[in-house]
Amino acid sequence: MDKKVVIYTSNTCTYCDLAKEYFKENNIPYEEKNTSDPVFRKELLSIGVRSVPTIFVDDQYVVGFDEGAFEELYNA
Repeated sequence: MDKKVVIYTSNTCTYCDLAKEYFKENNIPYEEKNTSDPVFRKELLSIGVRSVPTIFVDDQYVVGFDEGAFEELYNA
């Protein structure tokens, strides 16, 4: 079963770029939601998170980009 990966980003976030590069290198499909769009910013704030990158794997998420934490969620 494929897992849905969504990453909330911003235009000036270096860790967001690192996460997206990691996804590309590992052939992990993802949806990007840039918080410069007020709709996506509100979505993120609605769960009480103010930091990017925030990476969702299905209904669970990690704040920040840590390969180990992401892989733990993705491979669970």
